[in-house]
Amino acid sequence: MKKITIAIDGFSSCGKSTMAKDLAREVGYIYVDTGAMYRAVTLYALENDIFQGEKIDVEKLQAEMPNICISFRLNPETGRPDTYLNDICVEDRIRTMEVSNRVSPIAALPFVREALVKRQQEMGKDKGVVMDGRDIGTTVFPDAELKIFVTASPEIRAQRRYDELKAKGEEASLEEILENVKQRDHIDQTRAVSPLRQAEDALLLDNSLLTIAEQKQWLMEQFNRVINR
Repeated sequence: MKKITIAIDGFSSCGKSTMAKDLAREVGYIYVDTGAMYRAVTLYALENDIFQGEKIDVEKLQAEMPNICISFRLNPETGRPDTYLNDICVEDRIRTMEVSNRVSPIAALPFVREALVKRQQEMGKDKGVVMDGRDIGTTVFPDAELKIFVTASPEIRAQRRYDELKAKGEEASLEEILENVKQRDHIDQTRAVSPLRQAEDALLLDNSLLTIAEQKQWLMEQFNRVINR
């Protein structure tokens, strides 16, 4: 059976990563969470004094980029890949609100995007990959055979993020999360390099009111349609 590239883009906290992971496992493809890559760079910046208050020491981060190695390893307990930063598992640490509040400005830096896009293209050069992020179908793999753009209302996305954090036993404020979601939407859509937008040939999926089962069924239908044509 032929292999294709699947690009899943969309707004923050839409459940892109979960659906991409599940789809990859279902069809036997490699999964790459590009959002986790930008979060890992953000965590590195936080832990290495690259943030000066709200400002980023851009020159220092640019000099440090060659020292930032991001990889993914399958977690045998969850059956899903965990994110590693310089050979240390950071899967939980990159999902905190501290990282969420800082990731969009980091991801907007041209040299960060250029470095990570190159790594992402290398990871998916042989096809058979499901990759999710903000610019996969527009910049990373503009020729992907299946492109999906995911959206949901800010309120629903904030509630999902709140529930996720509470389930992990973390303190969370729904109001703070909603504000973070709106701020990230604005930064992602207005940044100069690779802004978040729906590719012309991407299928729109508004999963605001969909169950996980309904979403999975829709995704498999789209995959089978493309793989069999």
